[in-house]
Amino acid sequence: MDTPMRSSPLALTVLSLLSYKPLHPYGVQRLIKQWGKDQVVNVGQRTGLYRTIDRLLAAGLIAVRETGRDQQYPERTVYEITDEGRAAARAWLIEMLRTPKQEFPEFPAALSQLLLLEPAEMLAALDDRRDRLAASLRAMDATAATEAARGLPRITMLESEYLQAVTAAELAWLDGVVDDLRSGRLVWSVEQLMAFAGEAE
Repeated sequence: MDTPMRSSPLALTVLSLLSYKPLHPYGVQRLIKQWGKDQVVNVGQRTGLYRTIDRLLAAGLIAVRETGRDQQYPERTVYEITDEGRAAARAWLIEMLRTPKQEFPEFPAALSQLLLLEPAEMLAALDDRRDRLAASLRAMDATAATEAARGLPRITMLESEYLQAVTAAELAWLDGVVDDLRSGRLVWSVEQLMAFAGEAE
């Protein structure tokens, strides 16, 4: 292939799973969910997984191992990783680990447009988010305790550990913002903002 395939979290995950054993797409999706990798890669839509597999195949990073038919299931294609795929997976992984990437998640984008809301609306929305994050963090803590009790090595739980730390940090930050809104320490006026906008012109 003339143009190398660009890395993505899902493509890396597919290559990683295929490096353990050949799998058909349903098996890949099942393992992603079974191993909790759906917390860090999006496999909600199976079409995205199939498109990724097609791109990996076209790039020569995976190959068809066999196509089988079972009376209970439609025809299934089993894929295996190639030597080029193993090399690409290692290179992508090292690059993702070492280089911070500018990403554009929804929440910071929403924060940048808060002036569309009244203070009470903003407070209610952030309060809801705080409650949901707190519930999510409790679930993460419970899962981590269960995994630790099973004796899993820490290396298998680092992504969960990272998500816990990020969620806890966001929750602490939200607590501060919500408290500042409630106490009146976080205030603004349209006139003040319009004056700043005028200076920027």
